[in-house]
Amino acid sequence: MQEKIDKLVQWLRDQVSSAGLNGAVVGISGGIDSAVVAHLIKRAFPDDSLGLIMPCKSNPKDMEDALKVVKSCGIRHLVIDLTEAHRTLFGAVEAELKAIGEWSEERARLGDANTRARLRMTTLYAVANNYGYLVVGTDNAAEWHTGYFTKYGDGGVDLVPLIHFTKGEVREMGRLLGVPEEIIKKAPSAGLWEGQTDESEMGTTYEMIDKYLKGEDIPERDRKIIERLHERSHHKRQLAIAPPKF
Repeated sequence: MQEKIDKLVQWLRDQVSSAGLNGAVVGISGGIDSAVVAHLIKRAFPDDSLGLIMPCKSNPKDMEDALKVVKSCGIRHLVIDLTEAHRTLFGAVEAELKAIGEWSEERARLGDANTRARLRMTTLYAVANNYGYLVVGTDNAAEWHTGYFTKYGDGGVDLVPLIHFTKGEVREMGRLLGVPEEIIKKAPSAGLWEGQTDESEMGTTYEMIDKYLKGEDIPERDRKIIERLHERSHHKRQLAIAPPKF
């Protein structure tokens, strides 16, 4: 794993160099994946790495955990609160759709959460543009395979260094990098709403997805869930689809 870390650090340097840019930025959520990426880009670009903490209707504990990540790797960071920007944007959408009688309360929670993810993406690129940085994503192999990310949200990035690593491998990497143990053991959550966890939303566990990706036997119920998630999220893993040239 240490050898893989070293190769990832060099790969990050190569990608930034080939783009003719200066460094890298990552959004730090307080979870294990963004913590590992923060450590990686700090190693790759000691003087040209940046972590953004972007609270948006967030649990204050997430901010505390994100700051622990910052302290553990020594990365420079900025805090940009997007709560008011989200309220203005999503509130305008809600008001207009209610005015014409086409607002869906059933779909509002997911729309609200995805809008927050996309606001964070927009913010990351605005800051990256200012410094001449690439935006580094945090999705791991399990999230990438199942489509457990927001299209043009946390999936809207330049580099995805972790997509060949299972959740277990990301945790192993975190320990070698010096990520705080409480972050490594924290229940994975996108912080979309109170009490939300990744595993409760997906209907299976990262352990099962990791085993599936490694070709190991898992219960039929979990296999069907994983394969269904993969199939319906195919569109997230490719560029916008164009028709053939007529």
